[in-house]
Amino acid sequence: MKKHLLGVLGVVLVLTLLLSACQPAATPAAPVESTTAVEPVAPVVEAKTKTNIVHYYSGELGKKDMNTIIEKFNAQSEKCEVVDNTTGHEDFKTQILVMLAGNNPPDVFSYWAGARVQFVVDSDALMELSDFWNAEKLGDVVSQGIQGSTQYNGGVYSIPQNFHYSGFFYNPKTMEKAGITEMPETWDEFMDACEKLKAAGVAPIALGSMNRWPAQFFIDYLVSYTAGHEYRAKLQKGEAAFDDPEVMKAMELWKELIDKGYFYPDANAYDWTDAADQVASGEAGMTLMGTWITGYWDGLGFTPVEDYDVFPFPIIDPAIPPATFASTDSWTIPADAKNADCAKEFIAWTLTPEMQLLWAKGQGALPASSQTDTSSFNPVMKKALDFISGGTMWLPAYDLSTTPPNAEIGLNLGALMMNDPSQYAQYLAEAQTQSAEVFKK
Repeated sequence: MKKHLLGVLGVVLVLTLLLSACQPAATPAAPVESTTAVEPVAPVVEAKTKTNIVHYYSGELGKKDMNTIIEKFNAQSEKCEVVDNTTGHEDFKTQILVMLAGNNPPDVFSYWAGARVQFVVDSDALMELSDFWNAEKLGDVVSQGIQGSTQYNGGVYSIPQNFHYSGFFYNPKTMEKAGITEMPETWDEFMDACEKLKAAGVAPIALGSMNRWPAQFFIDYLVSYTAGHEYRAKLQKGEAAFDDPEVMKAMELWKELIDKGYFYPDANAYDWTDAADQVASGEAGMTLMGTWITGYWDGLGFTPVEDYDVFPFPIIDPAIPPATFASTDSWTIPADAKNADCAKEFIAWTLTPEMQLLWAKGQGALPASSQTDTSSFNPVMKKALDFISGGTMWLPAYDLSTTPPNAEIGLNLGALMMNDPSQYAQYLAEAQTQSAEVFKK
């Protein structure tokens, strides 16, 4: 479907030159001086092209730094002015699709790489950016490990801004008090650590699933680490079923964690920052979350390694290689964008080393640009970057690796599990009925 973008209001300055001529006197007497001054000619100032942007960095964690990036861009750009029309993070997920389906899309918008970009590409709603990629030599800029997130249907449709790593972020002091000095690497070691934390009067795991998406990491890791990464990919495509024995086994492991009282109570009553606060205060030992949590904690004045640290999700089956599930935040441009040149100029600006460093450190993100100087990163972020650089498989999180309709099914499943895990078999049967409808030929 072809999209028609909002037109940009052009401002034309019309200057009127007022000149007065001197009149000669009627008699041969001394000439009379004119009292009319000649006004100077004002320079012609071209109005900048207003370029509309919509992004999901609306919370305290990202809004401040994105505003800085936009302000600095506007100050240095000779022709373009980015106008921020951001919206709430959760509202964005629906609003951007409504905007693209209507006749008022933005000129550039942030989006999650993976199935969500694919969904919009398949609707012919995005501009193909191979020429831009080549002209800016972005193949030499964007980190090799995430360049695959740019490719859809044989073309470039999204440009990475940053990416994240997900793992168990924990309170070292709480762990030490519970007698845990070595972080668990296997599932048995993990269960033992949870038992020690519980015995010490601490909730082992904090989870804020009010907005559903934080629970998806348990689906990702448990399914992938028991049935394998290829099976998980089939489930995302509708080629495997939610009520398969493989998914049942994963949900039984999750149910065991809940039944043993390893989660902070009432997870669905809290959001992810609440869970982060529970870990920071020592009420809980750890939380399964993305690296953006470091930006949140840094903003509160916490010290990396001393106040928080990270370890990878424990291995369940040694035959299955480790992976991490998180996200790549990207920029996309709607098809037929009237201000595509300004949109491209802005995207290139966000990938400069200076802006990448500003954004990564403020957002708690890993930079998309390999040219970013990471020497000033805190030790926990360096550890996360090393996990990825060391060859660990990186995969988009659940709701970013399947279609938006199927993502809703999985997100609902996570919330249901945290509400009452005893009905997991029924939840999976219902999820499969819904998923089969989504992928019906």
